[in-house]
Amino acid sequence: MEGVPNVTRADALAAVRNPLAFIADRWTPAPRTVQRAALSALVMSVLIVVTGGAVRLTGSGLGCPTWPKCTEDSLTATSEMGFHGVIEFGNRMLTYVLCAAVGWAIIAARSQKPCRRGLTRLGWAQFWVVMSNAVLGGIVVLVGLNPYTVAAHFVATSALIAVATVMWQRTREGDAAPEPLVGGAVRQLVWCLVGASVLLILVGTVVTGAGPHAGDSSEVERMPLDWETVSKAHAVLAWIVVSLTFALWFVLKAVDAPKAPLHRTRELFVVLLCQGVVGYVQYFTDLPEILVGLHMLGSALMWIWVLRVVLSLRERPAAGEADAVPPAQEYLSTSPSIAGPR
Repeated sequence: MEGVPNVTRADALAAVRNPLAFIADRWTPAPRTVQRAALSALVMSVLIVVTGGAVRLTGSGLGCPTWPKCTEDSLTATSEMGFHGVIEFGNRMLTYVLCAAVGWAIIAARSQKPCRRGLTRLGWAQFWVVMSNAVLGGIVVLVGLNPYTVAAHFVATSALIAVATVMWQRTREGDAAPEPLVGGAVRQLVWCLVGASVLLILVGTVVTGAGPHAGDSSEVERMPLDWETVSKAHAVLAWIVVSLTFALWFVLKAVDAPKAPLHRTRELFVVLLCQGVVGYVQYFTDLPEILVGLHMLGSALMWIWVLRVVLSLRERPAAGEADAVPPAQEYLSTSPSIAGPR
């Protein structure tokens, strides 16, 4: 029998020492493959919000009463734990699917030619956010669904969605320096929109922490705030975000902005209107679980579209287009004065 060739041994050692480099040396994904990998990570980030909401809304937050095991004696849910154990353990298992999607995005980004280190860093950023949020989720269980840790858990997931959205956008762009498509005054208005949206999400977690859906049928600590007062403050912030979005759309139309910012702003406005309808209906119908779940999904979609509006305000030409005159410069040189300085 012939011995194993030295090159095969070297390949095996290389694969063990640096599997990402080993794969990258032997595989070059198409740009569309990289885009789909990044999109899959984003979709899973949204799905984990929905399933996490299902855990809370079905009262299954302590379906697995400990962590990292499901019980003191079992890693998985047992038949004695019933429906709640299945829901909570299923959500934990979905974290592994999310990790697989993020890992696929990292491998695809690392293997792209030429190498785009920025994309790979965004993939790894998602990985570490997922890991830290998994630990935080364990702490949530160990402290008996303390509402402050539950709120932090959701905020961390929103951070994951933000990184995943940026990575997805970057897979569809080049690596040239970003060129603004609108003036400074418009960009300032958009950052006001982002700030209001962040505040809206944070106050939304307070509404959850003070509201009736504690996540378990047992007595669970709630935030010592009047739920209806916080809900009204949340509604006021929502109207501020809607108003800023409409103002942004009006300004973009006035300065004859490129299509991308206009389209993203219009889409955000539609998402906000749908989210508002769900929010008011759930408020006046005593918070039925299905509507609360839809509202959580809407929150994730709203955050994605706010970020898409921000990312639509600039463009990054592909490598072959970098030497050409960027359309952004042509637009800014001819746009009305309201666009402001670059």
